[in-house]
Amino acid sequence: MADITMYDLPGCPYCAKVRSKLDELDLEYDVIEVPRSHSERTEVEEVSGQTGVPVISDEANGVEGMSESDDIVEYLEETYGASA
Repeated sequence: MADITMYDLPGCPYCAKVRSKLDELDLEYDVIEVPRSHSERTEVEEVSGQTGVPVISDEANGVEGMSESDDIVEYLEETYGASA
């Protein structure tokens, strides 16, 4: 099991943006696909307090339930990018 877990919805452009950054940085991560219906997204809501995706958790750095694709990409770059 990887330290990073991503909550994802196939076809979501914001999720694709985060997946691209994870792949670009060659990071290992687990993907949990959430249901299309927001009312059924109980797992991601427990982690992040909301039902939107993408959401990541990074156990190695104590990050749980980070949302907003731009914030996630910035975090990944700062934490795992070339300047990290």
